[in-house]
Amino acid sequence: MTNRDQIMRDHRIALASCTKCPEMIGPVVSGSPVLSPILLIGQAPGDKEGGFGKPFAWTAGKTMFKWFERIGLDEETFRQRVYMAAVCRCFPGKNPKGGDRVPNKDEISNCSNWLQAEIDLLKPDLILPVGKLAISQLMAVNKLNEVIGKMHSVNFHGHLSEAIPLPHPSGASTWHRMEPGISLLESALSLLQEHKAWQQVCQASI
Repeated sequence: MTNRDQIMRDHRIALASCTKCPEMIGPVVSGSPVLSPILLIGQAPGDKEGGFGKPFAWTAGKTMFKWFERIGLDEETFRQRVYMAAVCRCFPGKNPKGGDRVPNKDEISNCSNWLQAEIDLLKPDLILPVGKLAISQLMAVNKLNEVIGKMHSVNFHGHLSEAIPLPHPSGASTWHRMEPGISLLESALSLLQEHKAWQQVCQASI
């Protein structure tokens, strides 16, 4: 086991036992502990993901993995080769007005420490923030139209990287199923397919 592998192992043990946010509903959900050049950041797990023990395990994930399969990685391979994190790692609970509750600032801050540790360890060449909450951690965003479909240079937790924002694949969202969302998503996927980090994970196991 290399030093990086040991650091990842210790990190994941600590992460799995986190109980900092009393309103969050466990368990902690994370993807495979792969030392990848790509870091995907979702928003927060839904109510199904805890039972499956992996992020994007329900309907939104089916949509997202279809996007990635079109440009070279099926779901199983993606999960094995890309580190999947999130703004918050536990289910926030339901919003009484419908949908899932949006994590509050303290919950986001608590979980940002785990993201900081992952950035320090992975030093990713490419970050894929999925959905407005995730995108807003990396850059200012008023409208998705302004940021999706472009490559961005970002300084995230002190690490310089490139980022390709993606819309949230939720069935409740119509953005990625209507123009200009359809075209902007295609532009984002084209940029992703051409990126050296994507080509690296497509070509060989890490």
